[in-house]
Parts: sequence; C-alpha cells; structure tokens
Amino acid sequence: MTNMSLVTTFILMGLPHAPELDTFLFGIFLVIYVLTVVGNLLIMLVIIVDPHLHTPMYYFLSNLSFIDMWYSTVTVPKMLMTLVSPEGSAISFSSCVAQFYSFDFLGSTECFLYTVMSYDRYLAISYPLRYASMMSGRTCVLLATATWLSGSLHSAAQTTPTFHLPFCGPNQIQHYICDAPSILKLACADTSTVEMVIFVSIGVVALGCFLLIVLSYVSIVRSILKIRTSEGRWRAFQTCASHCTVVLCFYLPLVFIYLRPGSEEVVDRIVAVFYTVLTPLLNPVVYTLRNKEVKKALLKFKDKVMYSQSK
Repeated sequence: MTNMSLVTTFILMGLPHAPELDTFLFGIFLVIYVLTVVGNLLIMLVIIVDPHLHTPMYYFLSNLSFIDMWYSTVTVPKMLMTLVSPEGSAISFSSCVAQFYSFDFLGSTECFLYTVMSYDRYLAISYPLRYASMMSGRTCVLLATATWLSGSLHSAAQTTPTFHLPFCGPNQIQHYICDAPSILKLACADTSTVEMVIFVSIGVVALGCFLLIVLSYVSIVRSILKIRTSEGRWRAFQTCASHCTVVLCFYLPLVFIYLRPGSEEVVDRIVAVFYTVLTPLLNPVVYTLRNKEVKKALLKFKDKVMYSQSK
C-alpha cells in the first residue's frame, strides 16, 4: 500500500480522565481483559472437548468467542499502555493501519456472525424436524467462512481509502484506538468521499445485519407462540434471550458512534468502551450464566481436570 504520508507516528490520547485515576483504570481494564481472554478461551475449549456441544449453535458460539478474544486483544493492551506511560501512547503508522484493519475486520465479522446465529436459531425453532439436514456441518462451515471473508473485504474497503490520504500533521488521535472518525480529522486533504464510503459501508452492514436479525426474531416469536406448552415456549425463549442480550449491547453503541450525524470525541471514546471492552466480556458471562448446557459442560470439564490432577 503506497501512501503520501509525512507522519510516521501517531499519538493516542486515550480515555478522557483525571491523571490520578491512571492506576485505578489500569487495574480495572486489566482485570476485564484477563477475564475476557480466559472466559472466551474456556468456552472454546469446553465446546471442543464436549461431544454434546458439537452442534451448529455452539460451533458459531466458538467462532464468536474467538472473535471476541482477539477483538479485545486488538484494543485493550494498547489502551493499558497509554495509562502506564507517555511513551505507550505512541503508535507507528504501520501499527495504526494494522490496528484499524484488525479492529474493523473483527467488528464487521461479528456483525455478520450475529446474523448467522439468529438465522440458526430461526431454523432450530421453526423447523425442528428438518433442522439437522438444513444446518449440516458443511453448511455451518460455509456460513462461518462467508462471515470471515465478508468481514475481511468490508475492512479492506475502509482501510485502503483511509490510509491513502496524506497525513502531514498534527498526529494526535483523540481516541484510545486508531478509529476512522478520529483518524480522518488528521488528514491533510478533503475527506468527504472517504467519510461517505465509510458511512455507507458501515450503514449497509450494521443496519442490514440488524434488520435481518430482527426479521429472524419476529419469525422466531411467531413460532414460539405456536408452541402449545408453556414449558416449551419458555425453553425456546431461553435459547434466544442470551443472543439478543449480546446483540443489543454490541449494536447500540456501534450505531450511536458511526451512524449519527456529527461526533463528540469525549462521548465517542466513552461509549466505545462498551463494544470494545465490555461486550467481549459479556459473551462468556451471558452464555455461561444463562445456558444450562454450557454450565454442565464446564462442571464436567472441571471434574476431568481435577481427576487428572489427583492421579
């Protein structure tokens, strides 16, 4: 990728906060990051080792855990570095490009994956007898591969025009990550075309995926209401409640930051914490606390580990 940039290093300004809170915030975000990585790793490991969880729903959940683990890793460690030393705020031009691409790649892939997961729940509840044949192993792999490829293309469509702009100073990014709205403000050229490309691409993906998710759940609710027993309706509702919780926590901040007219840098940085730091942690918390099968698998896995250690 060629560029006309004179800037070789950017400075991430981090979260807006009083300097005396550096240590406190470092401790909080470090704990959240460790819990996020360990929790998502544990979910992936349990799904792999427990044959009862070798189903489409948990296959997609393992993909989501993998995304969330790396989504947090792309953003939080650098945020922690900005809190412990002034030197930690510096990020090279190439590292900024890599973070920008990875952040958008994982985020858009997660959008596509949420859509696939809602479609999976729709098939499971609306067509229980045909579900196994409709959502075969091959179909699951194809759908997962499509989400990753789509995320990669979507990210490239934003990263390429953004970093082909000339950057000749200033170099202070008013954020804790290399994010599109903050970076475009530093370009030494007209950014209206790039801003429109990013706005349209994010709008199409975010709103398109969200609309498909809503349509899936409207159909799911109609199918649930047809279930004769209250116990059956409750079980069907529980299978979808976890997914809806995580989807809302991911989409609402995303739409607020990228699809509203104008931007407020301080507000955007605070709201961004929800989908960059907290949502990746919600995945293991919500899916373990609200899911009996995962909780059973975790207990069995713990018993196996304790038994092997006692030998």
